[in-house]
Amino acid sequence: MESKGIKTIQSVDRAVSILKCFEGREEIGVTEIAKMLGLHKSTAFGLIYTLEANGLLEKDEETGKYRLGIELFSIGSQVNFNLRRMAIPSLEQLVKLFQETVNLVIRDDDSIVYLEKVESTHSMSISTTVGGRLPLYCTAAGKVILANLPQAEQTDQIEKINFVSFTEKTINSKALLEQSLQEIAQKGYAEDLEELQVGLICVSAPIYNHHGIPFAAASVSGPTSRMSDALRSRIGEAIMEVTGEISRKMGYRQK
Repeated sequence: MESKGIKTIQSVDRAVSILKCFEGREEIGVTEIAKMLGLHKSTAFGLIYTLEANGLLEKDEETGKYRLGIELFSIGSQVNFNLRRMAIPSLEQLVKLFQETVNLVIRDDDSIVYLEKVESTHSMSISTTVGGRLPLYCTAAGKVILANLPQAEQTDQIEKINFVSFTEKTINSKALLEQSLQEIAQKGYAEDLEELQVGLICVSAPIYNHHGIPFAAASVSGPTSRMSDALRSRIGEAIMEVTGEISRKMGYRQK
């Protein structure tokens, strides 16, 4: 592999590839990993043993298979901690401004995971919890991330979706989703108009990493009775300012 004329280190590339084998899989054996990556079993074992010794993989002594190690969780938690630290003051500002619940989510493949939830005393009860996971297509946060992904990655994600209707208003087809994503990309923020929960409306804008890829989002959620067209427009403008500032803190430089 080569990037900008600089050759990468083969053993490191292979170690990273081994870790990526666990996407969507809880445990994998050495033989299966070797087959997936086209490596000799002894080569795969040496790399796996090194990853295990550094806490990045763990071996299940009963099955003999490997799973991701606690050290990876610690490293990932640090990334999320930095995002939380940067975002929380801005989230609290949004709560004060609109008196509604504000969420911070991060993308995990075809889902969003809730990292933070800041509630107002005036907020309705919303069925999201920190650590909870929802599909991309049925939430404002998920849709706004999906709408701003590179085209090839967006297409790949859409093809994998198994559409399930949470309410009568949930987007339930590829064609409807693609139309919605085009509108979101043009507007800059997304809306969930009772697509996940009856009586709940949500407005969200994306957070970009230093590569210019949306990896997280902030959202404001409130009851349909209060979330008028005019208020949603105000929230959309405000939340785009907030997420733009968070993105800049994360190293994003808009072209």
